[in-house]
Amino acid sequence: MRVSLKNVIIPSIPLAVLMVGFCFVLWTFMFFAPIPSTLTIYYSTFAEKIQSLFSQSLLFTNLVCVAFTLLNAFLLAQINNRFTIIRTRTFLPIFIFLLLVCTWNETHMIVGSHVALTLFVLALFNFFSMSKDRNASEPAFLGSFFIGLASLLINPYVFFIPVCWFGFIIFQSFSLRTFLASLLGAIVPWILFITAHYLLNNDVNILQLFNISFNYDFNYLVFSLPKIIYVSVLTLIMIIGVIGMYSLSNGDAIHTRNKLNFLLLLLVSGLALEFFNRNQMPLFLPLLAMIYAMLISHAFTLKQNNFYGIIFYVFFFLNIAFVISKYFHI
Repeated sequence: MRVSLKNVIIPSIPLAVLMVGFCFVLWTFMFFAPIPSTLTIYYSTFAEKIQSLFSQSLLFTNLVCVAFTLLNAFLLAQINNRFTIIRTRTFLPIFIFLLLVCTWNETHMIVGSHVALTLFVLALFNFFSMSKDRNASEPAFLGSFFIGLASLLINPYVFFIPVCWFGFIIFQSFSLRTFLASLLGAIVPWILFITAHYLLNNDVNILQLFNISFNYDFNYLVFSLPKIIYVSVLTLIMIIGVIGMYSLSNGDAIHTRNKLNFLLLLLVSGLALEFFNRNQMPLFLPLLAMIYAMLISHAFTLKQNNFYGIIFYVFFFLNIAFVISKYFHI
């Protein structure tokens, strides 16, 4: 029997609406789960002030996060279409991203995390346009400026700036001009924020405004059995997807391979940041969901065979099972 993903990859409009609606049914299930979402203590005082505007109403906070999730899904579709990261039309990146975010209820109350992802995707629009252009100072500045804004919400995002410099090397666009433009773009939001903070409060303590606390302790016993199984299978699917992606690399243009390599670098960097900031893990989950969705969608879309069809449905039902497990204390 042949397992085909054709109708999922390029769904009809009613089916696409049904798929999106199903994801938000999962979000609703997670909202009423016995293990509720909890607010996260931010690294950033700026983000704490934003979160305080929404903390009075759980429903309103969830609705705001839903709105930003839909916006980020739209931006993800645009970045895929504009830069042909996957060389054919596909709905999978949107569906996989929404499925992951709607399943991960840890993110459903963190407005700043979704806003930071929006800014990060806008940065990618600029960085991806720099291919083989060593004079691309404007997109280097703007992309880093957006990440600098995101780091006001989630301070560890600032560590993505050096990762993006490696991206410039991958895109063959690294030069003194792009490096300085990027450095300036990352600094400007902080200069503006510190200046505004000083004018309003007449004092500035940089250590309080920029606070990063690494956590090197690791105890797998704090994770429930369903979560351990879930993360393990997701990791295995990611490995299978990356292997499939590189097996298809000869059919991709050079600029597409460079973008996929950069996305993989961002995924590894994001996982490292999450590992060393485990007390703030939910902050990075929307970003990881976006990169994860783009990378595994490449293989699922272009390798239309039984094996990858089965892997996709394993991924789909895995997320449903994870949502159901939230209703049981395992």
